[in-house]
Amino acid sequence: MPRFPAPLVSRLPDVGTTIFTTMSRLAQECGAINLSQGFPDFTAEDVLFERVAHWMREGLNQYAPMAGVMALREAIAAKVTALYGATYEPEQEITVTAGATQALFTAIAALVHPGDEVIVFEPVYDSYVPAIQLQGGVVRRVALRAPDYRPDWAAVRALVGPRTRMIMINTPHNPTGTVWGPADMAELAALTRGTGIVVVSDEVYEHIVFDGVRHESVALHPELAARSVIVSSFGKTYHVTGWKVGYVLAPRELMAEFRKVHQFNVFTVNTPVQLALADYMQDASRHLGLAAFYQAKRDFFRAGLAGTRFELLSCAGTYFQTARYGAIADLADTAFVDWLTREVGVAAIPLSAFFGDGRDEQVIRFCFAKREETLEAAFERLHRFC
Repeated sequence: MPRFPAPLVSRLPDVGTTIFTTMSRLAQECGAINLSQGFPDFTAEDVLFERVAHWMREGLNQYAPMAGVMALREAIAAKVTALYGATYEPEQEITVTAGATQALFTAIAALVHPGDEVIVFEPVYDSYVPAIQLQGGVVRRVALRAPDYRPDWAAVRALVGPRTRMIMINTPHNPTGTVWGPADMAELAALTRGTGIVVVSDEVYEHIVFDGVRHESVALHPELAARSVIVSSFGKTYHVTGWKVGYVLAPRELMAEFRKVHQFNVFTVNTPVQLALADYMQDASRHLGLAAFYQAKRDFFRAGLAGTRFELLSCAGTYFQTARYGAIADLADTAFVDWLTREVGVAAIPLSAFFGDGRDEQVIRFCFAKREETLEAAFERLHRFC
């Protein structure tokens, strides 16, 4: 086995394997039902796959334009206008990306300079902080505390200063399922008014909001839209997370900077899938029906855990359910999910993995984007032990 012959200084010395990879690997080793990593165990409609095959057979297998196939950018623009009343020009203000994680990384790389401060809300999705650190940015954290995980706007305001370059938000929120409302957006607009702060709005679960509540996209708020990079995901919307296709909306000044990086870290996204997605988006019911589809799964999951000793926290969006387990075991959350995976046979994610200081509130996250038979098998195991 070859070995590198010199010392290495890591640019991310504190970063190891992600908790998602760790728990999925453990689930596989133990034969556990994997409710940890956020992906469905069901598939998309055949028509979507047929459209990919159609465009492949038609010979559309070479590079797409750097910013994405125009038909797809036009379909995205039409969807955003219909949903949020916002107009994004496909040529200069919409870019198709190789998934949402790439989009987030590219936005940070394009807009954060060494010494710039970036405010994040934690529990925070695990890709944000390393991306900021790689650009020499300074991470400023605001804790969202159990059980409601609402933003503390006074705490945010106290962090905003002359070096604040970016605020990263995520609604609906992974991992907690919290959904921001109009009052939150008004607070965000007020504290960024008159500044050069860029908002990066991670909206990958935009179509998975429950109980008749509207997704509060920053695109709904012209003042915020003018300073925001919005990230969304076809993988989350159409049950094809492995395709790694997403998109970004931004004012042309921000998008010009975004594309300077995008063209070198990705260049472009695969052509036949883009064309297939453009076709598939013509039926708006496919994204408009997603909230009801996942709300039924949320309700099925919550009903299935009734009678266990888990305390289920609120879930207003996403396909994640958080739960307190203090009535079951007095263990650290990492130890509890290890036990749950090895002994009970159900894998989950500890929320401490989303806190920079490892804060342990004895809360774990389940993914309910699964077939009913998968969830029923998990219920049987959880009822036996929990």
